[in-house]
Amino acid sequence: DLYLEDKNNIVYLFELKTAKPNINEFKIIKRTLLEWVAIFLLEKPDKQVFSYIAIPYNPYEPKPYDRWTLKGIIDIQNELKVAEEFWDFLGGFGTYKILLSCFEKVGREINPILENYFNKFGNN
Repeated sequence: DLYLEDKNNIVYLFELKTAKPNINEFKIIKRTLLEWVAIFLLEKPDKQVFSYIAIPYNPYEPKPYDRWTLKGIIDIQNELKVAEEFWDFLGGFGTYKILLSCFEKVGREINPILENYFNKFGNN
């Protein structure tokens, strides 16, 4: 889903996922990550490459992301980036907080518009 190469020619491959994939999805994702790395290294064996599952937000916040479906399939420390860790990896320290602030601001601005729209349908 996302390919990045840093200034040191290190490659990062990300599979973007929803917050609560099931166990079968994690098995497929793990296989996909391994295939990506294998194919990439076959073409460019001198490169350093890392692959991750990226989950853009943590539905359990403020608690850590904790899905039982991950256990034993994914190396959580080395193959998973969730919410703040993912966004700060992409954009630098503080990126996640800036994004949350933007979403909050936009939400406050469009909330009256959305409420007005949905009020047309009544509270049935």
